[in-house]
Amino acid sequence: MKKSTLILLKTLTWVACLWPLGLLVYQAVTNTLGPDPTANITFSTGLATLRLLTISLAITPVRRLWSRLSWLIKFRRLLGLFAFFYGTLHMLTYVALYAGFDVNAMIADIEKRRFITMGVAAWLLLLPLAATSTNWAIRKLGGKNWSRLHTLVYGAAVCGVIHYWWQVKPGVLSPMRLTVVLGVLLAARPVLFWWKRRRVRAVPV
Repeated sequence: MKKSTLILLKTLTWVACLWPLGLLVYQAVTNTLGPDPTANITFSTGLATLRLLTISLAITPVRRLWSRLSWLIKFRRLLGLFAFFYGTLHMLTYVALYAGFDVNAMIADIEKRRFITMGVAAWLLLLPLAATSTNWAIRKLGGKNWSRLHTLVYGAAVCGVIHYWWQVKPGVLSPMRLTVVLGVLLAARPVLFWWKRRRVRAVPV
């Protein structure tokens, strides 16, 4: 891929990733966040987190199926960091706007509301991934250890989807689409691993 094309695609990726934040800022400035601004901010940042996580998880299976798209790996780190960014905004919305930085209120909420516990778990799983996303961290940890650590992203995505389901009212199926896509991606990992091993064994010596 040409360098100019790669720069253009990265620029478009930045624009797409910043779009949810830009939309929230625009709505805040124009006073169009709706009757419950805090709920709107919470939902938008949470949804952006899950969508970016899902897209980043889709890169590896897509690359393995279509080798011509191997350049997609250059975008996985960026998407993952933006997922952590929106996840942090999502959590800060709760800490600042819902709990008012009251530690006792947050502890009480965690004890009473299981979806908050699951959301915190998802963010904590993403934290070490964001902290080790630099080239320096990869060199320090070593490629294999770094790869093992970053499988935590699957746990974070699962916790995030469970957090979504537990937060919506009974009968609301809005998390279904993300759940199905994530389920397919999780199932694809062992299937593609088996398929790759079978191809390697089939190659004549």
